[in-house]
Amino acid sequence: MGRLFGTDGVRGVANADLTAELALGLSVAAAHVLAEAGTFEGHRPTAVVGRDPRASGEFLEAAVVAGLASAGVDVLRVGVLPTPAVAYLTGALGADIGVMLSASHNAMPDNGVKFFARGGHKLADELEDRIETVYEQHRTGEPWSRPTGAGVGRVTDYAEGFDRYVAHLIGVLPNRLDGLKVVLDEAHGAAARVSPEAFARAGAEVVTIGAEPDGLNINDGCGSTHLALLRAAVVEHGADLGIAHDGDADRCLAVDAAGEEVDGDQILAVLALAMREAGQLRGDTVVGTVMSNLGFKIAMEREGIRLVQTAVGDRYVLESMKAEGYALGGEQSGHVIVLDHATTGDGTLTGLMLAARVAATGRSLAELAGVMERLPQVLVNVPDVDKSRVHTSQEVSAAVTQAEHELGATGRVLLRPSGTEPLVRVMVEAADIEQARAVAGQLADVVKSALG
Repeated sequence: MGRLFGTDGVRGVANADLTAELALGLSVAAAHVLAEAGTFEGHRPTAVVGRDPRASGEFLEAAVVAGLASAGVDVLRVGVLPTPAVAYLTGALGADIGVMLSASHNAMPDNGVKFFARGGHKLADELEDRIETVYEQHRTGEPWSRPTGAGVGRVTDYAEGFDRYVAHLIGVLPNRLDGLKVVLDEAHGAAARVSPEAFARAGAEVVTIGAEPDGLNINDGCGSTHLALLRAAVVEHGADLGIAHDGDADRCLAVDAAGEEVDGDQILAVLALAMREAGQLRGDTVVGTVMSNLGFKIAMEREGIRLVQTAVGDRYVLESMKAEGYALGGEQSGHVIVLDHATTGDGTLTGLMLAARVAATGRSLAELAGVMERLPQVLVNVPDVDKSRVHTSQEVSAAVTQAEHELGATGRVLLRPSGTEPLVRVMVEAADIEQARAVAGQLADVVKSALG
């Protein structure tokens, strides 16, 4: 697996790359590293552990709980809940560690382990590096310090987490959703119960699809990575909008009443204007990434809102937001962070806030999202290549230079290695979709040839 930690925790094929032994060892290492970092401050530590419905999450949860308890950490097991719910509960309950078992939008055979520090924040890179180092030291023979007797951790099921999280979501909404009909695609994932409950309590008429997880069907042809079913359901039911989550519900994409996609950039644009109107958009600034559509940047400039761009990954968006005190940020993929109410991307919260804007204004989602015009953008994934050489290959560099010359000032090119998969993402933006497709195809061929 190379470096264990990627851009979003440790992820791989469950029981092949991500084994019970690895999950247990990482959990013990995390407990030791956070203790050394002074996170526990001399008190008996507590951890919140949750998972998405993948079948492998059952044995991986057992391994994580065993590892933490063996290191003297008391565990609150919250069961199947979204990643942002685990982050929220970690902060709300004053826990020292949060652990989420999920591979997010990945297919069912994969799973992952994400750690949160006190307050529900993702771990800094240096802490992840230290956890990996301590884990490797133990794996190669260095013994753990193990508590015994009353020093071992205790494990408790915390069923109240569901209601506490839903109440939090409802409590931060600026207005109710009465009169709206919403279709929710839960990706057979972690929000299958939470999201419908929250929308219904907020007053919306709810239709659900993809809300029957069986441990094997997560993200299978549904959710934020497969919008066809949601598009059709919104039109069929005459709904005002549709909301799609991924497997762990830290993402939100939307569909308007005509079945047209509303992506993360458009959602950010709608929420940025709403938050500025309410005096909540600190610095009149929104944080995006280098993948943000050029149309989003143009729209924000026109509206007098500044766009700060970071590297791809919600953790980098969050770092910028925290460092500068910004209130709103996110990614085109649907990770949206409203920092006053969440410490990570929260798909259910995002969907609720988007629906609340529709309800409050009486305007359709299509009209609200029309504040920005998406320039044609083509993304091609090139699998099974040496992604580590994408920025050092002379052949790839020459092809990028040629593409940029061809596109001129009306487009751009971005090549980046995936943080979670063995592939390179080729993104091309242009005023003309056919030109964007042609250039992206040419670059993908070069990447495959040069790095394959």
